Amino acid sequence: MARINEHFLKLQAGYLFPEIGRRVQAFAAEHPDKAAQIIRCGIGDVTEPLPSSAIEAMHKAVDDLATHENFHGYGPEQGYAWLRETIAQNAYAAHGIRISADEIFISDGAKCDMGNILDIFGADNVIAVPDPVYPVYVDTNVMNGNTGDVQADGTYEGLVYLPCTPENNFVPDIPKEKVDLVYLCFPNNPTGAVARRNELAKWVEYALANDAIILYDGAYEAFITAPLIPRSIFDIPGARKCAIEFRSFSKQGGFTGVRCGYVVIPQELTGKDGQGNRVPVSQLWARRHSTKFNGASYIVQRGAAALFTEKGMLETHTLISYYLGNAALLAAACRQAGLRVWGGENAPYIWVECPKGISSWDMFDKMLREALVVITPGSGFGSKGEGFFRISAFNTRDNVNEVCRRIHKLFS
Repeated sequence: MARINEHFLKLQAGYLFPEIGRRVQAFAAEHPDKAAQIIRCGIGDVTEPLPSSAIEAMHKAVDDLATHENFHGYGPEQGYAWLRETIAQNAYAAHGIRISADEIFISDGAKCDMGNILDIFGADNVIAVPDPVYPVYVDTNVMNGNTGDVQADGTYEGLVYLPCTPENNFVPDIPKEKVDLVYLCFPNNPTGAVARRNELAKWVEYALANDAIILYDGAYEAFITAPLIPRSIFDIPGARKCAIEFRSFSKQGGFTGVRCGYVVIPQELTGKDGQGNRVPVSQLWARRHSTKFNGASYIVQRGAAALFTEKGMLETHTLISYYLGNAALLAAACRQAGLRVWGGENAPYIWVECPKGISSWDMFDKMLREALVVITPGSGFGSKGEGFFRISAFNTRDNVNEVCRRIHKLFS
């Protein structure tokens, strides 16, 4: 008899976003006359066309594959050198951060990397996650057997939860206990919070003192416009010895459907084996990467590299500004409706407190049925997300203006 991985049975009914899709489809089937009017502000998927620099580069890459002289088959698993070098120069060195090309691993997206990184860590680590939290952090640890069963409030035994609340501006406080792996995400998904330099410095200090590793999700770093907010954990002294950074082209260049991201693992970062010997983490990831991954496609990597050209950077700046403009409109509409709002300034998400007495999923139903707007219930991100909901700014400007009008009407 083939045995299944029973840890999957611990997972709650469904991953958050498919569950939202199921509910929206059910409502649309029930009210076919309203289906076309539904505006989706739930999932963080982009709507605008890809930058022309990336399109042109990918077209050229397709043409390369049509000739013997320029044909490319399997590429290097870590990614083509020309892409890793341009990332090291433009995403890090240009901001005064020392990262070398051989510390960068190209992938098909940050979400995959955040889950796959657990392959190189043991099952007996104490793991801390923010609450509310991007569901992938929790669910992949459940799948890997790093937790106990789910509890009544939706949390899992064995994880250390770091409450993110209005009182701490949704930046988690340092835990009192010792943990081995800690997930941080800034700009944060779902709350839109950003961490100041002194706040990240405290986390680096904690990690160094406790021999912990920070798994830093920087997928939304391109949305940071405030000059004093760090765009990378490696902007903090000492982080090279205690952090891994995950980044993505999904939001920077609209690559959600193209798929490309990267992981940065400094050479200085080490973990311990069972005998206490130090082992370079990058060597383990390189082994895992080359065994289980055949590399992002040549076409996609050419498109990603083009985002760092002078034209590409101008286009991505325009794209980011467009979505931040959407966020500003949505945040203002919610405030005008009398709701408490966070995020939306250095992030593409608006985190909103539900009206008193309304739960997150009740708010989801209210917005869907009465305003024909899809939002994300905060409780889907963790127990501390109850009483809040998230609005995504990834949408067309016309749709955003209409959502603002509907919010005003709903709460006026």
